[in-house]
Amino acid sequence: MAISFEKAFGLHPEGMLLREKRSAILADNIANADTPGYKAKDLDFGTALANAQSRQSSSISRTHEKHFQISTDMQQEVKFRNVEQTDTGDGNSVDIHRERNAFSQNSMEYQASLNFLNSKISGLKKAVGGQS
Repeated sequence: MAISFEKAFGLHPEGMLLREKRSAILADNIANADTPGYKAKDLDFGTALANAQSRQSSSISRTHEKHFQISTDMQQEVKFRNVEQTDTGDGNSVDIHRERNAFSQNSMEYQASLNFLNSKISGLKKAVGGQS
């Protein structure tokens, strides 16, 4: 009997990839906090995860090696963030405190998913090894 990792892990691997992508976007925002005209961006995590779930449920697979592999582009979930602070005159929309908080929150959620996957892997290792 084969182990289905997709069934065992669910959307957590995809969620971790989305968290990683969001970390990069938030880090860009923080790095460009003093860049005139820079517009803060963010990843719409809910939409991105819903899109990942629909891609996973459709589970289109290649039936021949010369068929194209379907790539997933997350650019559609990346949006410019609405400005919540007054304009400083340089056109920059980055609120450094908001970005740091979002980065910390995203980091904790990434770590929680990582811990969940580690416990799932540990359980699978026990099941394969015959331990209880």
